[in-house]
Amino acid sequence: MIVRIMGEGQVKLADSHFAELNSLDDELLAEMESGDEEGFRRTLGALLDSVRRLGTPLPDDALEPSELILPAPDASLDEVRDMLSDDGLIPG
Repeated sequence: MIVRIMGEGQVKLADSHFAELNSLDDELLAEMESGDEEGFRRTLGALLDSVRRLGTPLPDDALEPSELILPAPDASLDEVRDMLSDDGLIPG
């Protein structure tokens, strides 16, 4: 799956990593719902760091369609809330 982190670029990520990412996504969703800004920042950072660590960066000139778009590291709680689906940022 091709994942885009807004403002950074794209990474190719194996489907086998989505259980780990979904756990962080669930935690992020709970923090957003409770208004826990500090927890939200920490978990968003952990989620993006995991995508960077587990994925393989695509070249900057690659124009692959992104199957998943994640917010920039400095995105506000409200900006991320606007990106959410019922499943959070990561479907499944």
